[in-house]
Order: sequence, then structure tokens, then C-alpha cells
Amino acid sequence: MKSYPNPVPAGDMKLLRLPGLNPEDVILDKKGRIYCGLEDGSILRMNADGSDTHVVANTSGRPLGLDWLPDGRLLVCDCLRGLLAVDTGNGSVELLLDSVDGKKMMICNNPAVAKDGTIYFTDSSTRYLLTEIRRDIIEHIATGRLLRRNTDGSVDVLLDHLQFANGVVLAEDESFVLVAETGANRINRVWLKGSKKGASEIFADNLPGMPDNMSWGSDGLFWVALPSAVDKRLQLLHRLPTVIRKLIARIPEKLQPADQRSVLFMAFNAAGECVHFIEGNPLRFHLVTGVREKHGKIYAGSIEENAVAVIDLPSAVPR
Repeated sequence: MKSYPNPVPAGDMKLLRLPGLNPEDVILDKKGRIYCGLEDGSILRMNADGSDTHVVANTSGRPLGLDWLPDGRLLVCDCLRGLLAVDTGNGSVELLLDSVDGKKMMICNNPAVAKDGTIYFTDSSTRYLLTEIRRDIIEHIATGRLLRRNTDGSVDVLLDHLQFANGVVLAEDESFVLVAETGANRINRVWLKGSKKGASEIFADNLPGMPDNMSWGSDGLFWVALPSAVDKRLQLLHRLPTVIRKLIARIPEKLQPADQRSVLFMAFNAAGECVHFIEGNPLRFHLVTGVREKHGKIYAGSIEENAVAVIDLPSAVPR
């Protein structure tokens, strides 16, 4: 099992307050403006300093992960509606995909778009909706999938039986794709080119937290947000028989293992080596689910805040 260094304290944190709740993911455009999706379906745009905040579209669902399509539209993984293409200029929303093999997706979660428009994305669970995420994690049922929507509209399953499939990110040369397993505290790699094409392997295991959204940074690293530190009680629950885990998943939420309040980010190089491990101030901002690195700053989203956090990248590296 891989071990990791202690986290380095984050630099200064600035909170950009929003007229709404829970910006699960964040993304920047070529002008440096920030976009995020709120729980009421709104897609917001604001300047990097938080000014000129306004709604550019509404998905009529619950937007999660974000990425840019080659035609300039915003790709949205909406957990209620599916894959959506949003024109941030006129607010129009096009449904690209809501079902796989004739069955509606339960939690369309996080995407990564190739240069030709191929979309890699996750359906976190085939059993539970986002509102029942805790049941999926506790039951440890491994029904998540990494999917690919090809440019002709067809869909392939690249990897299944994942413990709540979550964040997705493509290598810059598109030779492989990474997918986070929130319920297993690990990141998998699926090779898309070369002699290993089609093969999968563990990229990073035994993570110090539960991985969520992932992104490609301007520093050439793979960034991942970890909304909750590892809970030893949850790990013990996963060793119990399936029937016991299902019973525990149905007891009142206040009696179940709670999220560990933390602000954690990690960044890896292509070899799976940890380059950055950063800890922010959980008293100001917590349950980070989305992360983008841009020129020495971290932009973070959360499913329990009414702000986007902007954090200076610390000069120190983990030891």
C-alpha cells in the first residue's frame, strides 16, 4: 500500500460568495472567468475576483462536473438529466445523452473531453441517486462505471464495478484516462493508446481521503479534490458482510460515520507520484468536490458552501 507525506498548509484563501448554494465543480474559460453549477440548476459565470456574477443558463436539473466542448459550449454532467451541452452565450441547453443500453443513468457525474469531442464520463452508481450517495458508499456495492461517448453518439463502457465512480481526467496526449473511485480511496488508469490500449491499472491507491472531481492543471499535473479525509470506521464497515452493511446504510444518518471536515487537494504526475498535497482551512470552507489549478492558484467548489474558494498554491512541497 502506498503511503503519502503530510499535507502542506495552503496559502491565502479567498471566498467568492455566490447567490446560491453548493457549486459542486468549477471551471475557467479562456478569459479567466469562473463557471460553476448550483443545486437549483443554475450555471453561473463570474470574473476571477468574484465580480459580475450572473446566471448564464439553467439545466432544470442538478449540474455536477464541467468541461469544455470543442465547439465552445460547456459540457455539464447533470445527475438528474444526463450529459448536457450548454451555450453560455444564449443559455440554450442540448441533451446529448441520458441513457446507456436503454437504462437511464442514475448519477452522471464528471467528464473529460478529448480534442475531437469524444467524452469520457462517469455514472457513479446504477442503483442509487445522488441524494442516496451515503447508502452507496456504506454498502460498498461497486456499480459505478467509466463511460465513453464517441463522436458518432455511440457509448462504450471502459471500466465498470467501480466503488462510486467519480472524477475523470485525460492525459494531455490522450494516451490514458484517469477515473476516481470515491468509495475505494483510489484512482484508476485506463490506457487508450499504445501497447497497453484497453488495459486498466491502479494509478494511485490508499489515498488519505475520498477522491472526487479531477482536472488537468496549467502546471501539467493531475489534480484531485478530496472532500473527506479517510474514516477508519467506514473502512471497518466495508469489511462486514454485505447484509450488515445494507442494514447500517438504512439507519438514521446521524448514527452513521460522518464526513471528516477537511480541505484536501492532491496533484500527481503521469507516473502516479504525488507532487502536491495541500490542506486548506476547513473552518472557512469544506467538503471540496471540484478543483482547478491555474497559474499558481487553486479554484475549488463544494457541495456544502455558497462560495467558490480561491487558494494560493503554497511554495513548499510535501515531504
